[in-house]
Amino acid sequence: MKPKYTEAFIEQAVVKLLGRGNRTVKDVALELNVSHGVARNWIARRKPGATTALPVKEKRPQDWSSEEQLVALHESHTLTGEALHGWCREKGLFAHHLTGWKNAFCMAAKAIPGTQELRTLKDENQQLKRDLARKEKALSQAAALLILQKKFRALWEDEAK
Repeated sequence: MKPKYTEAFIEQAVVKLLGRGNRTVKDVALELNVSHGVARNWIARRKPGATTALPVKEKRPQDWSSEEQLVALHESHTLTGEALHGWCREKGLFAHHLTGWKNAFCMAAKAIPGTQELRTLKDENQQLKRDLARKEKALSQAAALLILQKKFRALWEDEAK
């Protein structure tokens, strides 16, 4: 069965093929998981001077909301190779979009204000609690020694009389 590609995927692929730099069409086609001939046909089919605007009905990867990106990452996290590229074609995405979204989510999680500060405060709090417990024990021992000292003196004074 011949795979069906969305217009958005084809348009993005053509843009990537035309902006490939010093790489060959075959290399880019391999990266997109399409055959070399299909990639050549897409480039040839493109009209000279045509804009790279995507159809209105299709969503560009930049237009995906954070929630949609998270759902897409969740749906595709177990996929690899051929299955991942097939899933991306269905959604009109490239694998590098998923990688970028994943990195953005990871960086956002690390950049949550106060995470490191909160950890530092928790560690400091635990250390202070340990110090307090140690000092309370020392204080109770000192108080016990003072009481014993007073009792000892009182006993000796009673015996001396």
